Amino acid sequence: MAWTLSARDCLPEDGAAGTLIGRAWIPADGAKPAGPSVVVVGSDGVFDITAAAPTISMLCNADDPVALVRTAPRDRRLGSIEEIVANSAADARNPTRAWLLAPIDLQAVKAAGVTFALSMLERVIEEHAKGDPRGAPAARATLTAEIGADLARIRPGSPEAERLKQVLIQRGLWSQYLEVGIGPYAEVFTKCPPMASVGLGAEIGLHPDSTWNNPEPEIVMVVDSRGCAIGATLGNDVNLRDFEGRSALLLGKAKDNNASSAIGPFIRLFDQSFTLDHVRAAEVDLHIAGTDGFVLDGRSSMRLISRDVLDLIEHAAGPYHQYPDGFVLFTGTMFAPTKDRGQPGLGFTHKLGDIVTIKTPGLGALVNRVTLATKAPPWTFGMGALMQNLRARGFL
Repeated sequence: MAWTLSARDCLPEDGAAGTLIGRAWIPADGAKPAGPSVVVVGSDGVFDITAAAPTISMLCNADDPVALVRTAPRDRRLGSIEEIVANSAADARNPTRAWLLAPIDLQAVKAAGVTFALSMLERVIEEHAKGDPRGAPAARATLTAEIGADLARIRPGSPEAERLKQVLIQRGLWSQYLEVGIGPYAEVFTKCPPMASVGLGAEIGLHPDSTWNNPEPEIVMVVDSRGCAIGATLGNDVNLRDFEGRSALLLGKAKDNNASSAIGPFIRLFDQSFTLDHVRAAEVDLHIAGTDGFVLDGRSSMRLISRDVLDLIEHAAGPYHQYPDGFVLFTGTMFAPTKDRGQPGLGFTHKLGDIVTIKTPGLGALVNRVTLATKAPPWTFGMGALMQNLRARGFL
């Protein structure tokens, strides 16, 4: 199924009013080879500012990233935002024109799990069902009745959480997911290597052996090398429920596959138009449209997150863990789809060709199409290639 992208659908509600930065693949120009450039989005177009900031990581680690963006020369216009967004759809891509990439490069890609009560419960259900969707309905009914109400009211790491833990242990209902969901330490894991994420319009990959999987629509925090949150974007933490449900030790196999980390469309830096409080109040919408006519909609409210985003950042970085190139942090989702797709009782799983749209007014929309990790374009352009490319183009 061919699909298209429009700037109107992908930009934030206030258009280019905020400080929007990203990356675009730029075709070869004379003797200069093709390669990725740092870009800024304005109402008058998309501009290459790589001369001022060769990488997104360098830009984000500047003393004042917003000031750097505002003072960077805008003498190289790549095209209108409409043209570049449209050219970012995998089906419509013209290799002689610029298209968008994931808006990060050298940063570590981290993710926090079980940060919402609903998704926490679904992880416990996967564990009890041993990764088999046929066992999920019975586990869901039992666990919702037993502990569902308790989870939503508990503050992680509190004395109340510890008392609930002891009660649940006595009842045989404790879980490793509850340990990180309401215990003192958050789950923070590495989603994928730096440079491996895909951006707006790219295909996202599922492991070919997975039969129970789903998107995870999330806000992604952008954090500098000092551990300070400087902006946000959207992400799809593509998830294999069957793999992780069989064993938490399969988390790497469930989470880190080719094209399984999608981020974009742009980073919106914090400024007067967009602040951390906008993130805390955000409503994140998910829309899935299948080639079979299946449609699913869902919503995650950041107001319901169990740990504040700054708390999650503190769990990811600090005296015990540093990120000299900065990092991005998926903050988790409350969305775990249970709507049947096919046989009653088996819930939702992706089908190839699904179009997944993750959207929130302040950050725009991230749109991707589902394929197999073995069929998505292989990841070949890593950090070494980036350094060589920037040098060949005169930026290093």
